[in-house]
Amino acid sequence: MKAFVLDRYGSGDNVRFGEMSEPEVRANDVLVEVRAAGVNLLDSKIRNGEFKLFLPYRLPVVLGHDVAGVVVRVGSRVRRFKPGDEVYARPGTDQIGTFAEFISISEDDVAPKPESLTMEEAASIPLVGLTAWQALIERANLEKGQRVLIHAGSGGVGTIAIQLAKHVGATVATTTSTANVELVERLGADVVIDYKKDDFERVVHDYDVVVNSLGAETLKKSLRVLKPGGKLISISGPPDPAFAKEIGSSRIFGPATRVLSYPIRRAAARRHVSYSFLFMRASGDQLREITSLVDSGIIQPVLDRVFPFESTKEAMAYLEKGRAKGKVVVKVRS
Repeated sequence: MKAFVLDRYGSGDNVRFGEMSEPEVRANDVLVEVRAAGVNLLDSKIRNGEFKLFLPYRLPVVLGHDVAGVVVRVGSRVRRFKPGDEVYARPGTDQIGTFAEFISISEDDVAPKPESLTMEEAASIPLVGLTAWQALIERANLEKGQRVLIHAGSGGVGTIAIQLAKHVGATVATTTSTANVELVERLGADVVIDYKKDDFERVVHDYDVVVNSLGAETLKKSLRVLKPGGKLISISGPPDPAFAKEIGSSRIFGPATRVLSYPIRRAAARRHVSYSFLFMRASGDQLREITSLVDSGIIQPVLDRVFPFESTKEAMAYLEKGRAKGKVVVKVRS
């Protein structure tokens, strides 16, 4: 099969378009013919080697973390899917590789594709949808009447998180650029902070939750807008000891997380709030919950651009510029 393959860590030049063996289908796996694949900054971070301490892939590896497609074969123990089913997924970390014509995925990580979406729209949702769900519903336990600040509201995670938080009944603030103010307002943001004009820490205060996807300075400032007992959840790091324990990390990575996250954990403790790092995990059950919200019109995908399969490297480079509104998707097959 044709695929985009990482041969060694480094720049985009280390990703090649070539032939790979069709993936093995284990007893609990479904083999999916890929129709579309979402592009995420996670792909670039893995390519650059930023996560090799806790995601030690054996190279060469096929990149890609979002998929929508059609089941073509199932393992002997699969009961929930059959050939011909339209599905979508964020594969588990040991089965990534959606930038390919086929991918094998555990049935536990797969869900039926939302009927209301095209393959390209569906492929834009799994990773960012699960990230938003796990940050707001699972980690923050966000409730009606609470207030949440979602940084980078026009990005992939932000566009879904705003809609999900509004569905819960929270008051939503978000940061964005001047060009994207109208977009985040349309998605439901109650308070929109144009970071080119205003400093968010001077606009909002006494919030229950902050979801951060930006850098260290934004992370530190975010502590100041939380009320005592508030929660700062970061998907951009630094990783903390709880995360290291969750993944059963190496003797090197575990102590490293204590050192890397110590300043922000100490600052959080001083303000009587909590800090946690979130690295989303695959979950077909949670995707089913998201599917119902999509098909009922509560959550709508936001697509910036759709690239042809052959231009996957260009799609990754485009996303890395940081100007995409919503998600970037690769169309693998019609």
